[in-house]
Amino acid sequence: MSPKKKARTYLKKSRPLLIGGQWRDGNGGAQELIDPATEQVIGSASLAAEADVDLAVAAARRAFDSPSWRRMPPADRAKRLWRLADLVEENAGELAYLDTLNQGMPLGLAEFLSGIGPAEALRYYAGWCTKIEGSTTAISMADTRPFGAFGPAHHAYTLREPLGVVGAISPWNVPTLMALAKTGPALAAGNTVVLKPSELTPLTALRLGELLAEADFPDGVVNIVPGTGAVAGAHLAAHRDVEMISFTGSTATGKEVARLALGNLKRVGLELGGKSPILVFDDADLEATIPALAEAVFMNSGQICFAGTRVYVQRGIFEDVVEGVARIAAAMKLGHGLESETELGPLVSARQLGSVMAHIQAARASGDRIVTGGNRLARSGYFVEPTVIVPQSCNAPIVREEIFGPVLCMMPFDTLEEAIALANDTPYGLASGVFTSSLSIAHRAAAEIRAGSVWINCYAMLDEAMPTGGYRQSGWGREAGRQGIEELTQTKSVVVRL
Repeated sequence: MSPKKKARTYLKKSRPLLIGGQWRDGNGGAQELIDPATEQVIGSASLAAEADVDLAVAAARRAFDSPSWRRMPPADRAKRLWRLADLVEENAGELAYLDTLNQGMPLGLAEFLSGIGPAEALRYYAGWCTKIEGSTTAISMADTRPFGAFGPAHHAYTLREPLGVVGAISPWNVPTLMALAKTGPALAAGNTVVLKPSELTPLTALRLGELLAEADFPDGVVNIVPGTGAVAGAHLAAHRDVEMISFTGSTATGKEVARLALGNLKRVGLELGGKSPILVFDDADLEATIPALAEAVFMNSGQICFAGTRVYVQRGIFEDVVEGVARIAAAMKLGHGLESETELGPLVSARQLGSVMAHIQAARASGDRIVTGGNRLARSGYFVEPTVIVPQSCNAPIVREEIFGPVLCMMPFDTLEEAIALANDTPYGLASGVFTSSLSIAHRAAAEIRAGSVWINCYAMLDEAMPTGGYRQSGWGREAGRQGIEELTQTKSVVVRL
């Protein structure tokens, strides 16, 4: 059966929740799912109520305490993750098709973000299962302490152990990749998971539940409960039998998640909003830089937290770079993600469309120069033209607020010091970019920019081996890499008297 036919067949029935290995209708009713390119209903999915979240957490707790998971050799966990990776890759076409219909991204992008990328990420985390280890320690205290001998008469070591039940709240912008980016490392570390995908884009997360069963994960190790943030998300964040909450989304919602988590002082990981700067110096290779700037902001219609939405260009080349990026933006093909020529899909929802257009209209009303774009397409679907704006002030709302749409602000600078100051003039700090042929400028800028990632002469070069996360209001903690695994474990110290 073709990926298209498999996806269409999958959409014919309302999708239930996965709790303790059983598929069941949620108590929160059902959510109609919309194709954002046509505004037509394509299916429906159950919504979790608080009672469903309670059942999912209880199932995850039982699975965590069960010998079939808790005592599973790390190599066996790795085999299951590797098998899941193979299944994701085998079903990549269907997953991509579902994400394109449900989220709107172009199919070519979805084939990577829903198949190849997640599969490789899972293989990376499978490798960690057998490498989570403690260390032996030579105790530093002298053995003249008044209550007896210490030091050489004792053996001291540490253990790294899983936390327990991890509540994972994934966003709507990259559904498959984000669901597995949270689930994969949690499983590699030996935790169990309650995954709450966005109610807007739950399809591939629920399809992954079927693949998890095929990969022979025990019942309850992963539970999937789509629901609204106000109900299912809030209850999961506050749940007293959850040891960690991992959230990706807006800064405002992240602050509420952190507040709710205080009840049992659970660990909190937050990947939040961004207003990421890119600095372009006059010695940059503009033939390579200009297309990279366009891709940095317009990929996935700007619906990426680390999108490079503030570009500062050295004054001597400013107008040339603005003109170059605007030319690319104006030529981009907007359309349904299933159309082969589409480069830019729609925004995910009417609400997101309204928010993006309100920001653009405010910029227009304040006198900011709209170089290209700035309009909604006169057709069905939540389409906004890729937009390039030269604001009158670096303090304008369009410069300081996260838009989460295809909107780029471009501003000039004169010196390295000024560029660094402009880059850091934000409450966020998720990502950044620097384009220059000078190693000195590149490393000086990387040292001074306050952001979790700095990309030099490239952008959005994400890899699971590299930790990601933000400074300041862009989040707490890190995901991916060794540090991401460590955040999903806890350390136990053991001292044995010999």
